[in-house]
Amino acid sequence: MYLKTYFRPVLLVTLLAFFLSACENEALPPVEATNETLAPDPVANSVMAVNGIADRYYALTLQQTPETAYFSGVELTRHDGMQDISPGARISAESHEDAMLSELLEIDATNLVGRTEWITHAYLLQQLQSAVAQRVCRTDLWNVNQMGGWHSGYAQIAQLQPVGDAQLRDQAIARWSKMSAYIDQEITNLEQGLELGYSAPKTVVQRVIDQVDGLLALDTEQSPFFSPAVRDGDTGFAEAMRAIVEEQILPALTRYRDFLAGTYINNARQELSITANPDGLACYEASLRAYTTLDRSGKDVFELGQKTVNANRAMVIELGRKAYGLDDFRAIIKQAKNDPADRFTSKEELLQFSRDMVQRAESEMPNWVVSMPQQPVSVVPFEEHEEGTGMSAHYRPAGSDRPGEYRIPLHEPEEQSRGNAESTAFHEAWPGHHLQVAASQSVEGLHPITQIIWFSGPGEGWARYSEALADEMGLYTTVTGPIKRRAWPARGMVVDPGIHLFGWTREEAIEFMMESGRFPETMGDQMVDRIAILPGQLTAYDSGGLEILALRKMAEDAMGKDFDVRQFHQKILENGTIPLLQLRAHVAAWVEDYEARK
Repeated sequence: MYLKTYFRPVLLVTLLAFFLSACENEALPPVEATNETLAPDPVANSVMAVNGIADRYYALTLQQTPETAYFSGVELTRHDGMQDISPGARISAESHEDAMLSELLEIDATNLVGRTEWITHAYLLQQLQSAVAQRVCRTDLWNVNQMGGWHSGYAQIAQLQPVGDAQLRDQAIARWSKMSAYIDQEITNLEQGLELGYSAPKTVVQRVIDQVDGLLALDTEQSPFFSPAVRDGDTGFAEAMRAIVEEQILPALTRYRDFLAGTYINNARQELSITANPDGLACYEASLRAYTTLDRSGKDVFELGQKTVNANRAMVIELGRKAYGLDDFRAIIKQAKNDPADRFTSKEELLQFSRDMVQRAESEMPNWVVSMPQQPVSVVPFEEHEEGTGMSAHYRPAGSDRPGEYRIPLHEPEEQSRGNAESTAFHEAWPGHHLQVAASQSVEGLHPITQIIWFSGPGEGWARYSEALADEMGLYTTVTGPIKRRAWPARGMVVDPGIHLFGWTREEAIEFMMESGRFPETMGDQMVDRIAILPGQLTAYDSGGLEILALRKMAEDAMGKDFDVRQFHQKILENGTIPLLQLRAHVAAWVEDYEARK
């Protein structure tokens, strides 16, 4: 999972006096003066219009939501901003979104084919249309999220806050002095949500309470919010940060925690399905399309998922015959789960095993990609307050001063599978998210919006594809890895709409997921609550993975012996997480070009 911490994508309340222009575009030829009236150049006009909107979107986003930068590998000029989550800011942001989308829809995208602006247009169109469609969800009114909510996001940002000189220290003080007011606004938003009938499920609320309790239990010196002072060393700055943490942030967190544990959880919904909230059905369909970047209904996703799960079941049985001499799916999974050689004995063993897998994959990658990105990736354990709270392993991209991070929970290592640890490492690091993100960051000419916009369909789709690619690369060392990595895929396409659209109970959902053997028994509840708070997100992995596999088959069928898997991967990765519909057009153009040159 590529964890894009869930700060709401609110745009700038007031327009900037200038807009950033961060991508180099092909220079247009000068127009010679004549006595004749020249027809306008439609390509030039479209290029200018798209870049203008993209520059505005980029500047507006980083101005109003600077937190985005820390989870996108983007460098900021200042580090004192904090998102405005007031109703007025939301309304103003929506007006800017409407204006940009209206302008974008007037552009003829066919004028941009073959140029980087075609990619820019695809990103903007998907992002803005999704933002408008998802307004019906009113997520700002039930923003209680254990899967990377603001409380864990700001804890990470504090640890990334630049320090080391007087100017940076002043910026840190300015930013964290705003935290208390931010938290109080969150409480106000949630109170309004309850009045209007919006809430998160009770089980999710309890997980967030547990996470906040973990933060509050830390001594000031160990608090992530005190990290800037620890890393700087200036005595006066440390005193100022201590006062902010102890007198402002921790009391505000306590108010938030007490509100959740009292008024909020008592009035939160029992139902898992988003349809329990106002306009929940419309919210689910909008979220589904936003995550997958495909025009596919929840019912269609559910049915495709069932078909794919059945096909995967047959493949597991084939592997089980070879590995265990068994031909019953449940018996094969049971044998894999009970294999004592598939268990860890300590946190240290789990961590080292994962690091070895990442290194093993990295050494093999040059045979499968055109070029290797330079950014390294580290395997980093969760912070103590994150362990056992329902947060999943995830990837955080590299910055100029740090490597990419595959962040891994070490909770209850004896319950974790070596086979699952392999597929997760391949999903998050090499050849998964780290390769994908680092490769897109190294491509010259892409507009920087491709760094701050992330689409789960192509993004998580590549990571799911990578689990299978790792098998093709010969990276799995366990018997259980190849079995379990086939037993789970596409179940998210079934269980997610199952919960939100088809009335599945918690018990039904857990049984369906646990049947795959992918997760420890203790993770069943965690997975259900993840689906509950991120409606549609779990469908993105296999929606995207199946699309990439289909594109590969299309290319292989057309090119035959001339098919080069390295070039195929280049085509998939070179435009970042471009929406899947445009990714298909991009690969199809590559295939058509090959056929024209034959």
